[in-house]
Amino acid sequence: VQLQASGGGLVQSGGSLRLSCAASGFTFSNYAMDWFRQAPGKEREFVAAISWNSASTHYADSVKGRFTISRDNAKNTVYLQMNSLKLEDTADYYCAAARLYRTYDKPQFFDYWGQGTQVTVSS
Repeated sequence: VQLQASGGGLVQSGGSLRLSCAASGFTFSNYAMDWFRQAPGKEREFVAAISWNSASTHYADSVKGRFTISRDNAKNTVYLQMNSLKLEDTADYYCAAARLYRTYDKPQFFDYWGQGTQVTVSS
């Protein structure tokens, strides 16, 4: 099983980035997918979730209206489009997979995790 996150980098405040997470080794279309993030010295926090068929999505209040999660089951890939980035969005971003969607904001219920991609927002 592998979740390979990419797309992070350095961006100015107000800018945009698109993260990708390519999955392999499991049946991607059977899993809900999430993005979490962890800033230095802070706990990992939920960012966005998408159900297996894209019918449901949820976002943390801090990113609602700025971030969009999407997936392409044919490509076994989940995306996070991040617009209007703020300094406080600086963190390592992780994709994760879970069989159940209803616990979408609880990291302890996730089966697989990617290695993280770093996002740094500068002023």
